[in-house]
Amino acid sequence: MSYCLAYTLTDSQEEAKKIAHVLVKNKLAACCNIIQNVTSVYEWKDEINEDPEFLVLCKTKKELFNEVKECILKNHSYELPAILMLPVETGLQGFLDWIDETTK
Repeated sequence: MSYCLAYTLTDSQEEAKKIAHVLVKNKLAACCNIIQNVTSVYEWKDEINEDPEFLVLCKTKKELFNEVKECILKNHSYELPAILMLPVETGLQGFLDWIDETTK
């Protein structure tokens, strides 16, 4: 089995929680962490922006990533949300087993 972290950012804690709850409820992620106080600096539509955001980091299986991505897109308010997959090369076997047990 292969594992990954799915990553996205939102502009509100409420939206971050909504996305996390939907992913866990639908067994697309075993767990999502919401990290506050992220400052994002980026160029969008020819302007440099600096915004506070909430990072949502989800533990899941690589085979579920496309479903995770679609679920995030459905529940996200951004025109173009950051949705990335970070591969997990190794981890504590018991924790990886738990991801298997709690996702589809």
